[in-house]
Amino acid sequence: MSENFQSDKEKEKEVLNSPEEKEDATAQENESQEPDQEPEEETVETKLAKSEAEVADLKDRLLRQMAEFDNYRKRTMKEKADIILNGSAGVVTDILPVIDDLERAIANSAKSDDYNALKEGVELIYNKLMHILEQKGLQKISPKNEPFDTDFHEAIATIPAPSEDLKGKVLDCAIDGYKLNDKVLRHAKVAVGE
Repeated sequence: MSENFQSDKEKEKEVLNSPEEKEDATAQENESQEPDQEPEEETVETKLAKSEAEVADLKDRLLRQMAEFDNYRKRTMKEKADIILNGSAGVVTDILPVIDDLERAIANSAKSDDYNALKEGVELIYNKLMHILEQKGLQKISPKNEPFDTDFHEAIATIPAPSEDLKGKVLDCAIDGYKLNDKVLRHAKVAVGE
Protein backbone atom coordinates (compact mmCIF):
# COMPACT_ATOMS: atom_id res chain seq x y z
CA MET A 1 0.00 0.00 0.00
CA SER A 2 2.79 2.35 0.72
CA GLU A 3 4.15 1.66 -2.72
CA ASN A 4 0.84 2.68 -4.32
CA PHE A 5 0.77 5.83 -2.27
CA GLN A 6 4.29 6.72 -3.31
CA SER A 7 3.57 6.07 -6.93
CA ASP A 8 0.50 8.34 -6.82
CA LYS A 9 2.61 11.16 -5.39
CA GLU A 10 5.27 10.64 -7.97
CA LYS A 11 2.65 10.82 -10.70
CA GLU A 12 1.39 14.12 -9.35
CA LYS A 13 4.91 15.49 -9.30
CA GLU A 14 5.46 14.35 -12.84
CA VAL A 15 2.23 16.00 -13.93
CA LEU A 16 3.22 19.17 -12.17
CA ASN A 17 6.74 18.94 -13.48
CA SER A 18 5.67 18.61 -17.09
CA PRO A 19 6.73 21.63 -19.22
CA GLU A 20 3.14 22.61 -20.05
CA GLU A 21 2.10 22.62 -16.42
CA LYS A 22 5.15 24.63 -15.44
CA GLU A 23 4.33 27.34 -18.00
CA ASP A 24 0.70 27.48 -16.85
CA ALA A 25 1.73 27.67 -13.21
CA THR A 26 4.30 30.40 -13.99
CA ALA A 27 1.78 32.34 -16.06
CA GLN A 28 -0.75 32.17 -13.25
CA GLU A 29 1.85 33.36 -10.73
CA ASN A 30 2.90 36.21 -13.03
CA GLU A 31 -0.72 37.25 -13.55
CA SER A 32 -1.36 37.20 -9.85
CA GLN A 33 1.82 39.21 -9.17
CA GLU A 34 1.44 41.78 -11.96
CA PRO A 35 -1.84 43.26 -10.74
CA ASP A 36 -0.34 43.49 -7.25
CA GLN A 37 2.75 45.26 -8.59
CA GLU A 38 0.77 47.77 -10.64
CA PRO A 39 -1.27 49.00 -7.65
CA GLU A 40 1.95 49.24 -5.63
CA GLU A 41 3.50 51.36 -8.35
CA GLU A 42 0.34 53.46 -8.54
CA THR A 43 0.27 53.93 -4.79
CA VAL A 44 3.91 54.97 -4.76
CA GLU A 45 3.24 57.40 -7.60
CA THR A 46 0.08 58.59 -5.89
CA LYS A 47 1.94 59.04 -2.61
CA LEU A 48 4.69 60.90 -4.41
CA ALA A 49 2.16 63.20 -6.10
CA LYS A 50 0.38 63.80 -2.79
CA SER A 51 3.70 64.54 -1.08
CA GLU A 52 4.73 66.95 -3.82
CA ALA A 53 1.35 68.70 -3.58
CA GLU A 54 1.71 68.94 0.20
CA VAL A 55 5.26 70.34 -0.11
CA ALA A 56 4.02 72.91 -2.64
CA ASP A 57 1.17 73.88 -0.30
CA LEU A 58 3.54 74.21 2.67
CA LYS A 59 5.96 76.33 0.63
CA ASP A 60 3.09 78.58 -0.42
CA ARG A 61 1.89 78.93 3.18
CA LEU A 62 5.45 79.64 4.35
CA LEU A 63 5.90 82.37 1.75
CA ARG A 64 2.58 83.93 2.71
CA GLN A 65 3.49 83.84 6.42
CA MET A 66 6.88 85.39 5.69
CA ALA A 67 5.26 88.15 3.63
CA GLU A 68 2.65 88.76 6.32
CA PHE A 69 5.35 88.98 9.02
CA ASP A 70 7.42 91.34 6.89
CA ASN A 71 4.36 93.59 6.39
CA TYR A 72 3.66 93.47 10.15
CA ARG A 73 7.28 94.41 10.92
CA LYS A 74 7.18 97.34 8.48
CA ARG A 75 3.82 98.52 9.83
CA THR A 76 4.99 98.43 13.47
CA MET A 77 8.21 100.26 12.59
CA LYS A 78 6.16 102.97 10.88
CA GLU A 79 3.77 103.20 13.84
CA LYS A 80 6.71 103.42 16.24
CA ALA A 81 8.29 106.19 14.19
CA ASP A 82 4.95 108.04 14.18
CA ILE A 83 4.66 107.69 17.95
CA ILE A 84 8.17 109.06 18.41
CA LEU A 85 7.50 112.00 16.09
CA ASN A 86 3.99 112.80 17.33
CA GLY A 87 4.09 111.36 20.86
CA SER A 88 4.33 114.73 22.52
CA ALA A 89 1.40 116.15 20.54
CA GLY A 90 -0.99 115.61 23.46
CA VAL A 91 1.20 117.50 25.91
CA VAL A 92 1.84 120.32 23.47
CA THR A 93 -1.89 120.62 22.75
CA ASP A 94 -2.57 120.91 26.49
CA ILE A 95 0.14 123.58 26.87
CA LEU A 96 -1.19 125.78 24.04
CA PRO A 97 -3.68 127.61 26.35
CA VAL A 98 -0.78 128.43 28.67
CA ILE A 99 1.13 129.92 25.74
CA ASP A 100 -1.95 131.99 24.87
CA ASP A 101 -2.13 133.22 28.48
CA LEU A 102 1.56 134.17 28.44
CA GLU A 103 1.13 136.10 25.19
CA ARG A 104 -1.83 138.01 26.69
CA ALA A 105 0.22 138.73 29.83
CA ILE A 106 3.09 140.08 27.78
CA ALA A 107 0.74 142.23 25.69
CA ASN A 108 -1.04 143.62 28.75
CA SER A 109 2.18 144.21 30.70
CA ALA A 110 3.14 146.91 28.22
CA LYS A 111 -0.22 148.66 28.73
CA SER A 112 -0.34 148.44 32.51
CA ASP A 113 1.94 149.79 35.19
CA ASP A 114 0.43 147.65 37.95
CA TYR A 115 3.24 145.33 39.03
CA ASN A 116 1.04 143.32 41.43
CA ALA A 117 -1.51 142.53 38.73
CA LEU A 118 1.28 141.32 36.43
CA LYS A 119 2.74 139.19 39.23
CA GLU A 120 -0.66 137.63 39.98
CA GLY A 121 -1.21 136.93 36.28
CA VAL A 122 2.16 135.18 35.93
CA GLU A 123 1.51 133.13 39.09
CA LEU A 124 -1.88 132.05 37.70
CA ILE A 125 -0.25 131.02 34.41
CA TYR A 126 2.50 129.13 36.29
CA ASN A 127 -0.06 127.29 38.42
CA LYS A 128 -2.08 126.40 35.31
CA LEU A 129 1.03 125.04 33.60
CA MET A 130 2.05 122.98 36.64
CA HIS A 131 -1.48 121.60 36.96
CA ILE A 132 -1.42 120.46 33.31
CA LEU A 133 2.01 118.84 33.74
CA GLU A 134 0.96 117.13 36.98
CA GLN A 135 -1.99 115.62 35.13
CA LYS A 136 0.54 114.20 32.64
CA GLY A 137 2.48 112.56 35.50
CA LEU A 138 5.09 115.20 36.34
CA GLN A 139 6.06 115.47 40.02
CA LYS A 140 8.27 118.10 41.60
CA ILE A 141 11.17 117.01 43.82
CA SER A 142 11.63 119.70 46.46
CA PRO A 143 13.51 117.95 49.27
CA LYS A 144 14.25 120.62 51.87
CA ASN A 145 14.90 119.11 55.35
CA GLU A 146 14.62 115.54 53.96
CA PRO A 147 17.41 112.94 54.23
CA PHE A 148 19.84 113.12 51.31
CA ASP A 149 18.99 110.44 48.72
CA THR A 150 21.27 109.99 45.69
CA ASP A 151 18.37 108.52 43.71
CA PHE A 152 16.62 111.91 43.72
CA HIS A 153 19.21 114.49 44.81
CA GLU A 154 22.51 115.79 43.49
CA ALA A 155 24.74 117.41 46.10
CA ILE A 156 26.28 120.60 44.77
CA ALA A 157 27.57 121.74 48.16
CA THR A 158 28.05 120.62 51.74
CA ILE A 159 27.54 123.11 54.52
CA PRO A 160 27.91 122.81 58.28
CA ALA A 161 24.68 121.65 59.86
CA PRO A 162 23.21 124.06 62.44
CA SER A 163 22.24 121.09 64.63
CA GLU A 164 23.05 117.39 64.91
CA ASP A 165 19.65 116.25 63.67
CA LEU A 166 20.19 118.09 60.33
CA LYS A 167 23.41 116.23 59.47
CA GLY A 168 22.98 114.22 56.27
CA LYS A 169 19.81 116.13 55.42
CA VAL A 170 19.09 118.58 52.63
CA LEU A 171 19.47 122.10 54.01
CA ASP A 172 18.89 124.04 50.82
CA CYS A 173 17.53 123.23 47.36
CA ALA A 174 19.11 125.34 44.61
CA ILE A 175 17.16 123.79 41.72
CA ASP A 176 14.11 121.58 42.11
CA GLY A 177 14.14 118.17 40.47
CA TYR A 178 11.35 116.50 38.52
CA LYS A 179 10.00 112.97 38.10
CA LEU A 180 7.74 111.72 35.35
CA ASN A 181 5.74 108.66 36.41
CA ASP A 182 8.38 107.74 39.02
CA LYS A 183 11.28 108.18 36.58
CA VAL A 184 13.68 110.95 37.54
CA LEU A 185 13.98 113.50 34.75
CA ARG A 186 16.23 115.86 36.68
CA HIS A 187 17.83 115.41 40.09
CA ALA A 188 17.27 118.18 42.61
CA LYS A 189 20.48 120.19 43.11
CA VAL A 190 20.88 120.52 46.87
CA ALA A 191 23.18 121.58 49.68
CA VAL A 192 23.67 118.87 52.30
CA GLY A 193 24.44 119.42 55.97
CA GLU A 194 27.50 117.80 57.54
